Amino acid sequence: MDTHSAKDGTEKKTSIRTVATASAIGTTIEWYDFLIYATAASLVLNTLFFPTHDPLVGKLLSIGTIGVGFFARPLGAIICSHFGDRLGRRSMLILTLSSMGVATMLIGLLPTYESIGIAAPILLVVCRLIQGLAVGGEWGGAVLMVTEHAPPNKRGFYGSIVQIGFPLGMALGTASFFGLAYLSDEQFMAWGWRVPFLASALLVVVGTFIRMHIDETPEFKRNAREGKLVRFPVIDAIKNHPKDLLLGLGARITEISWIYVITIFGLSYAVTNLGISRNLVLGAIALGAAVELITIPLFGAISDRLGRRPVYMLGCVAAIALAFPIFWGIETRDPVTVILSFVIGMSVGHGIMYGVQASFLSEMFPSNLRYSGASLGYQLAAPIGGGLVPVAAAALVGLSAGSTWTVSLLMIAIAAVTMLAIYYAKETAPGVVAAKNANASQDKAMPLMKKVTH
Repeated sequence: MDTHSAKDGTEKKTSIRTVATASAIGTTIEWYDFLIYATAASLVLNTLFFPTHDPLVGKLLSIGTIGVGFFARPLGAIICSHFGDRLGRRSMLILTLSSMGVATMLIGLLPTYESIGIAAPILLVVCRLIQGLAVGGEWGGAVLMVTEHAPPNKRGFYGSIVQIGFPLGMALGTASFFGLAYLSDEQFMAWGWRVPFLASALLVVVGTFIRMHIDETPEFKRNAREGKLVRFPVIDAIKNHPKDLLLGLGARITEISWIYVITIFGLSYAVTNLGISRNLVLGAIALGAAVELITIPLFGAISDRLGRRPVYMLGCVAAIALAFPIFWGIETRDPVTVILSFVIGMSVGHGIMYGVQASFLSEMFPSNLRYSGASLGYQLAAPIGGGLVPVAAAALVGLSAGSTWTVSLLMIAIAAVTMLAIYYAKETAPGVVAAKNANASQDKAMPLMKKVTH
């Protein structure tokens, strides 16, 4: 009997590890595709696809196209989460990865403005739109594949394994551009920038193959077996859980704003405004992403013990504390200080919150609405934090004669919104909730015990 139980436990643990690894690999590829666009937009797309007489206008237009992908993400979340809650998580993950791969490869093949005129930026925006739709549907499914397989008291840790796909994808994307450093500026502008986009084709084939060999989640299977699937899960999530959707948006807004201000605006500001070496900044971002491979799962695991809310609140405090020092460090132009600024900003200001996010948002919703609820809460913040905030940061610096203090104040204000959302959110970590309920039951029982004793 004991041997059989131990065997079952080992098989379950192995299964979780397999699913977590497969999900992390697929998410890494998805984020690689999505994020290399941001790097290219900061470095080269403004010149090739949006030529203007004013460099600032060209830069704003180029960074603005990054926002197209972010504005498409909620729509992708709505479409994919509807079918994810109706048909299953696995099929949506295969669809999102293949769609992303096609769009990314096409960007690498696009003619420039010089070749086909206005059609070039239009086609670029269409491809970016498809990228946004794909990544909008990706996150919810990838997270649920893991958290719905994981033991309840380890959802924070296993959910954070999926989250490391973001820094891994960023590190791969940044390294792909960093690896082109040996090219001259003319070679890089002519064809070098296309290589990371075209390399995506091979990665997507590998990722799709892996995802085809993982099983559907136990909770979705149970809902389907028991007839608990709803006809319009997105509508039900909006109608029955509006507060949780808003709290999810509020919780997400600082994390997404913080990482994209550092990696999109920060990259552009350091290279263009301060004249810092492009390779130095790309190397710093890649190193920051590598350190996040430690901080993200670390704080995901801590949230299983201490709760999601206190860990998330710690991330907000860190973001506020770093809002000014990060830019002061970059502005020194000292290589070591610049690298430390990017690394600390990413791994601490972003990593703490991102490590808790997968379990926190998914646990807010019942399993038959979870893809819809978690995806909407997560992706509704994308147009604001990832699309508008980096553009606003670039515009604020342009209007303030190159100063970043306005950007720091903006980030502090956004962090205050997240702190308010976390304050009103309920704790979702099963172990912490169970402990609190047990303590509350004991507190209620104490007066009765005293009466019996007397």
